[in-house]
Amino acid sequence: MPKNKRILSVIFSAAVFLVLEIAAFAMLNNSGRFQSLWFSRIGHKVMANVWGNSESIKDYFGLKEKNQELMVKNFQLSEELRAYKEKYGLPDVTASDDDFSYLLAGIIKISRNSQHNYIIIDKGYEDGVTPQSGLITDKGVVGIINSVESHYSFALSLMNTAVSVSARIGRDGGTGPLVWDGKRSNGATLKEIPLHFKFEVGDTVWTSGYSAIFPKDIPLGIIDGSKIINGAINECSVTLFEDFKSLKYVTVVTNTGRDEILSLENSDIIED
Repeated sequence: MPKNKRILSVIFSAAVFLVLEIAAFAMLNNSGRFQSLWFSRIGHKVMANVWGNSESIKDYFGLKEKNQELMVKNFQLSEELRAYKEKYGLPDVTASDDDFSYLLAGIIKISRNSQHNYIIIDKGYEDGVTPQSGLITDKGVVGIINSVESHYSFALSLMNTAVSVSARIGRDGGTGPLVWDGKRSNGATLKEIPLHFKFEVGDTVWTSGYSAIFPKDIPLGIIDGSKIINGAINECSVTLFEDFKSLKYVTVVTNTGRDEILSLENSDIIED
């Protein structure tokens, strides 16, 4: 049999089979109440799966937009809360808060696999970002801006051995530099804590405020262990609240009085 005739024969046979199958299902569907109910349930189940899957697909592709909306709303609420606390003089708002401005930014790129990790954000000097601005979230410190272009900025991540943050144990505890431990994405080491300061595992570590970059009292993490170094100081292991594996958005915090502070620090004038 010629090849074309063979193909036509196969198509014709398949068409006849489908027609007979449809006719058989129609006869079965009309032959009784039970069969009709069974077909109805099968049809509803198929349609439910189709509709459900289509809605799931729509929801999946809308997650990024919804997540961004939530982040913006959260930032707006944080700003409103900060303004409210400042207006009514609530105790956890310090006078230095007046010197900081805040800007929401998205992360364009982030590295996590080296000892010198970095972050690139979608805001630059046209948005008010300057070098030595800080990056924070509601879970702690993320990094420090190193260089700025018109619409993007490059920051050194806290997961970078070149970065340290002045931190304090509890509200009135010892203060020292907090650095990444080089191992965990949420691990850090708090160094140079004098022995006479008492603390316990589980105590919260905060930013000290002894910095021109970050405001004080940003919660950073909790102490999960410690050891004495050279019989003179404590070194504390810290579990950070921020886990860099899931980081997508940050807040750029800029000390508007930083230049004046640095000018005083670099001044050669010594008062009696």
